[in-house]
Amino acid sequence: MKKVLSFLVTLLLVVGLAGCSTGETPAKTATPATGGNTDPTKMVVGLSVSTLNNPFFVTLVDGAKAKAAELGVELIVVDAGDDSAKQVNDIEDLMSKNIQVLIVNPVDSSAVAPVVGDAIAKGIKTVSVDRGVEGQTVDVAIASDNVKGAELATEYLVELVGQGAEVAELTGIEGSSAAIDRGKGFHNVADAKLNVVASQTANFNRAEGLSVMENILQANPNILGVFAHNDEMALGAIEAVNGKDIVIIGFDATDDALAAIKAGTMAATVAQKPALMGETAVDAAVKLIKGETVDSVIGVDVELIKE
Repeated sequence: MKKVLSFLVTLLLVVGLAGCSTGETPAKTATPATGGNTDPTKMVVGLSVSTLNNPFFVTLVDGAKAKAAELGVELIVVDAGDDSAKQVNDIEDLMSKNIQVLIVNPVDSSAVAPVVGDAIAKGIKTVSVDRGVEGQTVDVAIASDNVKGAELATEYLVELVGQGAEVAELTGIEGSSAAIDRGKGFHNVADAKLNVVASQTANFNRAEGLSVMENILQANPNILGVFAHNDEMALGAIEAVNGKDIVIIGFDATDDALAAIKAGTMAATVAQKPALMGETAVDAAVKLIKGETVDSVIGVDVELIKE
């Protein structure tokens, strides 16, 4: 009798459990996300740009974004705002996102070197664009021939103002490779053919170009020409001369500079191809990710644009 009762109780339990079943397969426990780039097929590239408060670099970034979209690359862009310390922090943040390639346009070519070295040590491929990185060997360096461009500009300045004329130089951010190379190209010609009475930095900035040029003119009223390391400073200098017969030449061929040349307020500028630089940088980054051979130095041609 006990055996019969035991059997009936067991049977009732089995039937009861079957009645509560939904017939669904139990859900699997979700695996927590680890963050960063965990997809081995995904190409992630970081671009640290010196500033987006300059049309030249806006165009460079636009070129990079267009190429990234074409090639299926996730491009993370960070703007240093012309602040070296912020750029270091930006690059550290990019590295935490598991980027495979770092494209860097330095604010200061020396100040950025240690953090670029950290990226290299982590196995991240590196590409410099427009400005180099002092003391580090990047995988690819992309830049215009700034020395040649400045020489072209200065030869034209000599042609317009005459040998021995008093001229001024507005220099870029101290320590940036663009300022160093453009200064070198200028002095390669000017030291032998012109009288350089003033050379001061305006940090590639239009407002500073205005104020610095005003101060230079007060101290040197006989200046006949100005070479600025970029168009933004040249445009500031145009405001400072206020219609005086002073020849001003810039560098970058931004839209505002080309308009000034057409209007006759700027004599010339050196044309670079910032969009092509951005495109080339991303294209090089993809080739590095895929293990393809890339030239360690890629030059972008320059030309003098004049009235």
